[in-house]
Amino acid sequence: MTAPSDFIDLASERLGGSVLYATDDFFAEKENLLKPGPPVWKEHEYTDRGKWMDGWESRRKRTPGHDWAIIRLGLPGMIREVIADTSYFRGNYPEHCSIEATYARPETLLDALLSEETEWVEILPKSKLAGDSQNRFTIDSSQAFTHLRFHIYPDGGVARLRVLGEVVPDWSRLGNLGSEIDLAAVENGARVLSCSDMFFGPKHNLIMPGRAANMSEGWETKRRRGPGHDWVIVELAAEGEVRGVEIDTAHFKGNYPDTASIDGASGAGDPATMEWVELLPRTRLQAHTRHLFSDELRHCGPFTHLRLNVYPDGGVSRLRVRGVVTEAGRQREAVRRINTNPLIERELRRVCGSSEWSRRMAESRPFESWGSLTAQSDAIWSALPREQWLAAFSAHPRIGEKAGGAWSSSEQSGIRSASAATMEALAQANRDYEKKYGHIFIVCATGKSAEEMLVIVRERMKNDSDTELRTAAEEQRKIMHLRLAKLVTG
Repeated sequence: MTAPSDFIDLASERLGGSVLYATDDFFAEKENLLKPGPPVWKEHEYTDRGKWMDGWESRRKRTPGHDWAIIRLGLPGMIREVIADTSYFRGNYPEHCSIEATYARPETLLDALLSEETEWVEILPKSKLAGDSQNRFTIDSSQAFTHLRFHIYPDGGVARLRVLGEVVPDWSRLGNLGSEIDLAAVENGARVLSCSDMFFGPKHNLIMPGRAANMSEGWETKRRRGPGHDWVIVELAAEGEVRGVEIDTAHFKGNYPDTASIDGASGAGDPATMEWVELLPRTRLQAHTRHLFSDELRHCGPFTHLRLNVYPDGGVSRLRVRGVVTEAGRQREAVRRINTNPLIERELRRVCGSSEWSRRMAESRPFESWGSLTAQSDAIWSALPREQWLAAFSAHPRIGEKAGGAWSSSEQSGIRSASAATMEALAQANRDYEKKYGHIFIVCATGKSAEEMLVIVRERMKNDSDTELRTAAEEQRKIMHLRLAKLVTG
């Protein structure tokens, strides 16, 4: 299993994490929970409310109940570990804590999160805390979450809350995997697996959003006094073909690497056993500079991992990798989204209008691969009763109609150049078809022109009702495969 340090702090302020609400923060503000640095102690610092503390601290509770806070994660993800840091809280720390989680849109209003309609899932049962300690709790989360409800019993102070996990991007909001993306961006799901050294700057700084504000926000190694060079390995957001690379040495003026190179590999498992090939040959770097490379790239992939080598040592603030995700990479991301999204049944209704198919697919998770996903989809679809097939058909617009949403519009893009006569003929064919069979004409329209679809509908009008129902069901099955992939490609 990956070491906790290899995971991202999903609640980090740098990623957009925020404490939205607390029942009480009389002695110390709730916002302190997510401060980026370690907590500090000020021996003689007091406020008009009492001892100054670097953390979240509620007053002593004199009534039944306990205190709690709602936290919005900076990035959605599967939680692997939580650290409740009670540093410097010695006689005023909570006895226990627990955590619940939910999945909602990041902009969900606090009133909605506080309402009874929001469903919270317990991911950490009531657990004992120690004072002035980093209380670490392993979380076995198979689903992605966006918000936490952090309970302390009955009251007291916690200095910091770290929520370590794997980012699961919401591609419906970020854009889509059909376009060029930054394969090394943390918000897209990349992570830094290992490095030779990170004495002055943590390895995950390399893939954080935006440009570094100063040297502390980059990855920096100590001065190398022996042979060799330093390196860092990045697991890309998804398997992709590299189109360009940026190595940014912003703020590193007397401690930037003299030269750098990048190697790439593809596969799963231990990077030490992978076969690495040269992506960027060893190249001279400059101080405080964005270095952009495209024509210099030797081998563009596909890659799942990159290794940045710096010679002999030094600091790099950011690594950016422009690329296009491969079909295999898109399929793996689609499987991961289906496996981890608690609200996936709602999204699956966009894939197929049959509520029974959506329900059974959600219940069949997790899927091991794209092959197992599509095989289960086919098995469930073929076993559905006739009325569920008809429900799925009715969720589509008629061929040639503009209504039906972005997916239907893109699938029927072949009709855009059709003549008025062809469109009128299609409309009449739709009417004739529905009168004969009692349901709309279904065809996998992707890549087909209006003229081709007109030929198909006229040919299928020769079928008897039972044959045509099964023919339409087969076309729906093809559409569902395409739409499963569209959950991440838009």
